[in-house]
Amino acid sequence: MTYLRILVAGMAIAGLTSAAASAATWDMPTPYPDNNFHTINIAQFAEDVKAATGGALEIKVHSAGSLFKHPEIKNAVRGGQVPIGEFLLSRLSNENAVFQVDSVPFLATDYGAAKKLWAASRPQVEKLLDAQGLQVLFSVPWPPQGVYSKKPLSSVDDLKGVKFRAYNTATERLAQLAGAVPTQVEVPDIPQAFATGRVDAMITSPSTGANTKAWDFVSHFYHTQAWLPKNIVVVNKRAFRKLDAATQKAVMDAAAKAEERGWASSMAETNAKIDVLKSNGMKVADPNATLKSGLEKIGATMSKEWADKAGADGAAILKAFKM
Repeated sequence: MTYLRILVAGMAIAGLTSAAASAATWDMPTPYPDNNFHTINIAQFAEDVKAATGGALEIKVHSAGSLFKHPEIKNAVRGGQVPIGEFLLSRLSNENAVFQVDSVPFLATDYGAAKKLWAASRPQVEKLLDAQGLQVLFSVPWPPQGVYSKKPLSSVDDLKGVKFRAYNTATERLAQLAGAVPTQVEVPDIPQAFATGRVDAMITSPSTGANTKAWDFVSHFYHTQAWLPKNIVVVNKRAFRKLDAATQKAVMDAAAKAEERGWASSMAETNAKIDVLKSNGMKVADPNATLKSGLEKIGATMSKEWADKAGADGAAILKAFKM
């Protein structure tokens, strides 16, 4: 009997040791702070994966660019420095215009249209990222983009010469077409950029405005609903393939839930964060007819430029989107 107990105990210890050895921790860099709804959603995704795998896979979220800065995240995942990460999809527009489709002004200006555009463009996005050893897990949009300014804006002409924060090639091009001066600034650096005079205006979501306390450095927000850019979460294919089938399924199931939850959170975020801007004294308004018309003309120019660059892949996306 004593021998049997020793044998059973030894088997149990061996099993625990084996389970511990097979457990994995994935470091996940993200660009935004803990209070951002994207980061909150990702934290829940990580919890879902841990629960579904019984702790066999733990995803440790490193928020606010603390592990890798935003411009470095995609290549860090691609190169295997980390197995998983989040970034703004349109940051890759210099690689291929397809990545920029959700940032073409006035192409998709509400959540229904944005979801349809994602469905139309996802196969092309997945194909391009797959060729780089990356697998798409899920994507979540920001609330519609609006213009923040230190002064009232009556027309596009009011932006001429203004130092304008850019975060991708689309916002840089928009600033150029408006006669503004584009300046690349990441989200964590927005308050300092305004405080030091590097920028005087920007186009971004109500979420970013509220999270960076935009009322401390600008006075006006125009709800232009120009586009709904998306963040995307990708995993290194080699790292993913090292997981057993059950763990892979757990990750994909959690990703599907995160995408659905993230879209709902984004919709709720829009009104909530606009209310935050108002409650902190910002002047919130829809653009007047002149400003709206001027921005739409810029959008038309950028749409044509995008279609020319995107070629056959872009044409396929637009055809699917307009069906």
